[in-house]
Amino acid sequence: MAHGAGGALMQSFLKEYVLKHFKTDRANIEVGIEELDDSAAVNDIVFTTDSHTPKPIFFPGGDIGSLSVAGTINDISVMGAEPIALSCAMVIEEGFPFDDLEKILCSMEETSKLADVPIITGDTKVVEKNALEKILITTSALGQRSTELENNIKEIRKYRKFEHKWLRDANLAKGDKIIVSGGIGEHGIALLSFREGYGFESVIKSDVYPLNKLINSALKEGGIAAMKDPTRGGLANTLNEWSEKSSIGILIDEERIPIKEGVKSACELLGIDPLEIGNEGKVVMAVVKEKADEVLSVLRGREEGKEAEIIGEVREDINGVVMRTLIGGKRIIEMPIGDPVPRIC
Repeated sequence: MAHGAGGALMQSFLKEYVLKHFKTDRANIEVGIEELDDSAAVNDIVFTTDSHTPKPIFFPGGDIGSLSVAGTINDISVMGAEPIALSCAMVIEEGFPFDDLEKILCSMEETSKLADVPIITGDTKVVEKNALEKILITTSALGQRSTELENNIKEIRKYRKFEHKWLRDANLAKGDKIIVSGGIGEHGIALLSFREGYGFESVIKSDVYPLNKLINSALKEGGIAAMKDPTRGGLANTLNEWSEKSSIGILIDEERIPIKEGVKSACELLGIDPLEIGNEGKVVMAVVKEKADEVLSVLRGREEGKEAEIIGEVREDINGVVMRTLIGGKRIIEMPIGDPVPRIC
């Protein structure tokens, strides 16, 4: 299970088995599969695909339908692209209730309309009972280069050298500020609690939400060098990927990381690190220091970003990811082996 959970084991699996068979060897592919970013880029088009198998398929704050649409839109958006269309493929187990399918399709429709990104094509298969767990949904999305991205890059170049066309994991540089758009850990804890019957779901709901409009507003302000939605493996995985790919360190402050009390309590009870728990409605940004306060203000001006915080900075004197703790010490934040809460997306 850990080989598909977004942490170090999955990275190792992809590099050892998958990437050797799919090499990018065409000049027009600007961001290819071997770079393991959230999406690929071909000329001025961005493309991504995602399969969804959460357990359970209905959970506090959402379901497999809203998750599949929002998650795929977010993967396009964090590259700095404007998502323009989605595809949807469903593999459904025979005997699956039509009422449940209708609920899922309604969620997909509502989330698609909320993001203004239509579903324009798809596929449906039905398989024998017990061939899978009820339903599997695969969504893909197309995005395109936008004037907001161009404006954002121009703003970065006012303050430092920046040669990239897209907002990739390898773009961090000394002095960049790290911003998270809101409380972490809510999606993973909501699913785990509902699935196992712990009862935390009464106060914790999934944060699943399409972030393209929030991100577009931030791009208009400009200065964002990299973005990522911290899904499997959570904030810890995101920051370690950035640090490794950018060959630079990151220092974060524990007291500045937004975590709701319900999530903290659940994590303490279950012995889980909230930094390693997946999210589905948050974005992490690396922003040039001169623009960090302005970008933070823009995020806080929208409902989905009202809890945003600057949680740290990029440093040359740090190896990997380090957190300054509440008691004044320092703790190394390692890449998790896998997400401690399986089957969240």
